[in-house]
Amino acid sequence: MKTPLSAWQLTRLFILLCLSFAAAPAGAQSAARDTLGPGDTVRITVFRYPDLTTEARISDKGTIVFPMIGEVKLSGLTADAASARIASRLKDGKFLLNPQVGVSPLQLRSRQASVLGDVAKPGRYALEDTSTKLTDLLAMAGGLGPLASDTVTIMSNRDGKTLKSEVNLPSVMRGLQVEKNIDIQNGDTVFVPRAPVFYIYGEVQKGGVYKLERGMTLMQAISVGGGITLRGSDRRLEVRRRTGDGQLREYSAKLSDTVQPDDVIYVKESFF
Repeated sequence: MKTPLSAWQLTRLFILLCLSFAAAPAGAQSAARDTLGPGDTVRITVFRYPDLTTEARISDKGTIVFPMIGEVKLSGLTADAASARIASRLKDGKFLLNPQVGVSPLQLRSRQASVLGDVAKPGRYALEDTSTKLTDLLAMAGGLGPLASDTVTIMSNRDGKTLKSEVNLPSVMRGLQVEKNIDIQNGDTVFVPRAPVFYIYGEVQKGGVYKLERGMTLMQAISVGGGITLRGSDRRLEVRRRTGDGQLREYSAKLSDTVQPDDVIYVKESFF
């Protein structure tokens, strides 16, 4: 005969259970709240009946086939609700007296997020894992384009409210704002805008359009373009810049001048 647990032991057990729940990964808790859909793969277990363990993919109709009860619809249900539905069908069919069923998502392909803007492969991507970080989603999209901005915008819908947040990717990658590498959820949209650019041509090694860095000078811009050719002169620089009223203005510039967005830099030939 087993000795009943004392009050102290019961209290200790309760505290340990609470701590275990609090320490559960955020992704796992999120997965428990997310609804299942077509394309998702789940593992179904029944306590004390290992032979009933089943891994199944939810069909386009939103259903799976489970031993004894046949086809059952899981689409639109959370994992907990799906567990309850299967248990109810097993009990109502008199297959098991008091079944304890668990449904665990393995792949959640019905959960999708969009990536737009300056990435290699914009589009919609399945969030197959229970926890997909912002950087994971950008990697799925092939990474940032050569002229992508450092700051990306995330549009989310939480509890019926549309939320907008901005994340500075270099800060995340350097470990300065790790908390900004948020979990992407179903329906989120990540937009990667194009960074400010400048144009350079004339007597430079590699004329073209380049990403403008904050505080960049003409000297730095020329170095990005590969430097001045043997025929060029760093004393004959011309910048074409559009003013606030839309007019295009041309003026002679110095190496120490700051480059502005959409500036057109022309490096002229030397007199000698």
